[in-house]
Amino acid sequence: MKSEEQFLELIDTYFPRDHKFLALGRGDDCAVFTGGKEMCVSSDLFLEDVHFRRDYFTAEDIGYKALAVNISDIAAMGAHPVAFTMDLMAPADLDDAFWNGFFKSMSMLARQNDMVLAGGDLSRADKLGVSITAFGTAPGSKRFLTRGNCAPGDILFTVGDLGLARAGLMTLEAVGIKGREAFPAAVLAHLRPKPKVLVGTLLNAAGVKGLMDVSDGLARDLPRFLGPELGADITMPTETLNGNVIAFALGVGADPVEVAMLGGEDYALLGACAPEDSDKTKSVPGLTIIGTVTDNPGIIVNGTPFQAEGFDHFDK
Repeated sequence: MKSEEQFLELIDTYFPRDHKFLALGRGDDCAVFTGGKEMCVSSDLFLEDVHFRRDYFTAEDIGYKALAVNISDIAAMGAHPVAFTMDLMAPADLDDAFWNGFFKSMSMLARQNDMVLAGGDLSRADKLGVSITAFGTAPGSKRFLTRGNCAPGDILFTVGDLGLARAGLMTLEAVGIKGREAFPAAVLAHLRPKPKVLVGTLLNAAGVKGLMDVSDGLARDLPRFLGPELGADITMPTETLNGNVIAFALGVGADPVEVAMLGGEDYALLGACAPEDSDKTKSVPGLTIIGTVTDNPGIIVNGTPFQAEGFDHFDK
């Protein structure tokens, strides 16, 4: 792109300005939302050589995932995504073909979720970076699903493949783009995570106690979900894991259950329900019961204390 105006024209090609959720779309100093109701808001950075590498991420992968990770947070609130803003840091070496792929993929995901791009900012930078803020509303009269609402005896569940994206990332880091052939499901889980918006709203309707987006691995996110006074007794048989997780772990001499627990960028959902609500909760597609909440802090996995921790954004 030669100028900011050309960037804005390309964005207009892929993202309409008008939407039922906006009284005033992008193009002014601010957008104006309609509705007068509570909204949930989530922001994520997606930075080159921190969160992705152009060596094995295509332009389409980058555009898709930059938005998908924000939608996943909205889904974890049991909410509907409605709008987003985007701040874009653009290196000079990216050509029009790159940006067309980037915006085409992102706009496809936005349309699938009926989201409008409400505004944002553009800047030159040495490396590619995307900062997105997404907005969501609770369906009907339902509430937002939050953390820290568990009690001992509550049932813990997940929706999504734990450890699959970790296997994909480690494969791509080891062999690059060839990893798409070695472990295709794992690589796809890392490059194109699927936000579980419908599942989140179904769980909201089922009356679950709370929900969380598993983005830093179950081992790290589960204590955040429970709070400092509670723990978990987890049952995770190896045979219940995705086949790519098992094959990857065995290939590098690792324990498949540990790979699943450590995870990272799973974008699965973690939730809890009261025992009396378990039948309604189990009816939600793709849900797996993984254990129960205990009154003793710490995580027990398959009868053994689990000490390892998941992903930390500031680990080197």
